[in-house]
Amino acid sequence: MIPIARPEISKQAKERVLEVLDSGMLAAGKYVKEFEEKFSDFIGAIYGTATSNGTTALDIALKAAGVGEGDLVLTTPFTFIASSNAILYSGARPVFVDVDRNTFNIDPEQIRAKLEKNPEISALLIVHLYGLACDMEEIMKLVREYELTLIEDCAQAHGAEYAGRKVGTSGDAAIFSFYPTKNMTTGEGGMVLTSDEEINKRAHLLVDHGQSERYYHDILGYNYRMTDIAAVIGLDQLERISEFNRKRCENAAYFIQELSDLEWLETPFVPENCLHVYHQFTVKVEERDRFAEYLKENGIGYGIHYPVPVYRQPVYQKRGYQGLELPVTEELSRKVISLPVHPSLTRAEKEEIVRVIRSFL
Repeated sequence: MIPIARPEISKQAKERVLEVLDSGMLAAGKYVKEFEEKFSDFIGAIYGTATSNGTTALDIALKAAGVGEGDLVLTTPFTFIASSNAILYSGARPVFVDVDRNTFNIDPEQIRAKLEKNPEISALLIVHLYGLACDMEEIMKLVREYELTLIEDCAQAHGAEYAGRKVGTSGDAAIFSFYPTKNMTTGEGGMVLTSDEEINKRAHLLVDHGQSERYYHDILGYNYRMTDIAAVIGLDQLERISEFNRKRCENAAYFIQELSDLEWLETPFVPENCLHVYHQFTVKVEERDRFAEYLKENGIGYGIHYPVPVYRQPVYQKRGYQGLELPVTEELSRKVISLPVHPSLTRAEKEEIVRVIRSFL
């Protein structure tokens, strides 16, 4: 089986983990601080707050940016459920709008239409899906025009760029995930980035029980800290992320070249001003379920992200989203399937993936 993901943990990272274990200082410490600083520098933000995972980073980013009880937050329904769940954690309410058929990202035209109808919306949470940046030029026009708080979910977009600028540097706050399948990993882990000093201060308080100093608690906080064990893995991965992304782009270019002539399969669309880092190589197929079964039978790993729009999940149906239907999201949820694109793919594996796909139908 050629897997959909294959995390690469170096010998050096394993040795550093053992050093931390032997030190006895396992919780958040000097390596977490170093990782916060170096990852912030890599993306281009001033401040970083490391967290236990991407979901806790979302929770912290929204709360630190001031999103709270009763607020309305525009977001995408075509993503992992954690993005909108974090809005609920803050006591706010997600407002879903449709996505662009080509990029799979939230559609600025739909954002504008919803804002015109509902001026009470105060925040926007965008997701740079599958490694491709949202249309930041149009989104930032709307953010300024409607004075929106902007949170960027970059969980799948480490190093992705729009017009030469890395995602995660345009909003009030941004989050990244370091889950094992991401472009870089810490095992589990997350990061909140911001260039706003006050948001950074609140984020650091929130992840550590609201402590400004040990045993002095200024606000209600959480235990969302990253460990030094995770941070040393992250530091090693950060040294390799540019190479990881280069290989992902190289693999994606190979698949596009070899598969783009197939009429029944649509390869990823990439706007000219974007650097796609291919967290997933996601294609559209009319007979998705039959194709998925065929891949499985032929030893090719795949992922279906995401077969059910967020608003159709039972937890959201119970919260009043029963009548919502967004046509592009509905279409994509039936058609998209992701193929292996990770940097560990060998030439032989890439050729086998192409051979199997071209033999379908």
